[in-house]
Amino acid sequence: MTYARTEPTDQEPDIRARPPLVREFLLVAGLFLAYKFGRRAANGHVEEAFRNAGNVWDLERALRLPGEGAVQGVLLHSQTLIHAANTYYATVHFPATVLFLAWLYWRRPLHYLWSRRILAVLTGGALVLHLLFPLAPPRMLPAAALVDTGQVYGPTVYGATPATDTMANQFAAMPSLHVGWAVMVAVGLIVATRSRWRWLWLLHPAITLLVVVGTANHYWLDAIVVVALLAVAFAALRLPRAARNVPAHLPWPVGDGAVPGGGAHVPAYAVRRADAAVRPYAVPGADTAMDPYVVGASHPVRTPAGSGAGR
Repeated sequence: MTYARTEPTDQEPDIRARPPLVREFLLVAGLFLAYKFGRRAANGHVEEAFRNAGNVWDLERALRLPGEGAVQGVLLHSQTLIHAANTYYATVHFPATVLFLAWLYWRRPLHYLWSRRILAVLTGGALVLHLLFPLAPPRMLPAAALVDTGQVYGPTVYGATPATDTMANQFAAMPSLHVGWAVMVAVGLIVATRSRWRWLWLLHPAITLLVVVGTANHYWLDAIVVVALLAVAFAALRLPRAARNVPAHLPWPVGDGAVPGGGAHVPAYAVRRADAAVRPYAVPGADTAMDPYVVGASHPVRTPAGSGAGR
């Protein structure tokens, strides 16, 4: 027996689920500014940041994680490659997330609300860790012996003197929001789209991970911790049922159950018995073993003698 296709169908966005644009813009901008100012409040803990960096480096070696220098060594083989990695680190992170939210807002409003909440929870959790656990990145740690690729090859988003950098807190390496946001962008697009190529979105977090490690801006543990935070956010905030992919409705059986316009047949468990008002010739109490609208039926309904049906 063949079955009707049950692949999800791409539907138009539910405009009613789309929140007001101005409100969302102010909300997202406010959350971003709160995060930026919060990171700045965590600046200045230089000694603690370097002490924590040494502990993280030692823990990674104890866990036998691969050295960050192995990734950087590959990038340093080509000045073009290392420049591309620095550019990716500096320019893709924030714009990609903004475009992701903008597309969801327009095309998948329910997915947008879910993704915005996940990102807000993830970013808030990261800010708490920045405040409680200041961490110098591996490019600053003498024991790591890594190159500050941004300063040497460019471009860079950080000032040359971390302690006096007024643009960013360079001692907020744990966790890596570059990786966390990239993973959320990939997961959000995979869930919200139906293309067979949607799994290629996983390349974004994979490339981001190699970039942040290879440029010595983050440790492996920075990425591991942010993925753990993201998993907690996913568990706490489930995707709304209305936003989940729902199989298309199976068509009403025609004749012997063939789907109009095709040779596929509706499975027996999906065949519904016709209402008496639709089929007035169905006699209550009659033998239903021959009813084609009942599971297992294979012949037309028996017509009571003398009823005149079929004449």
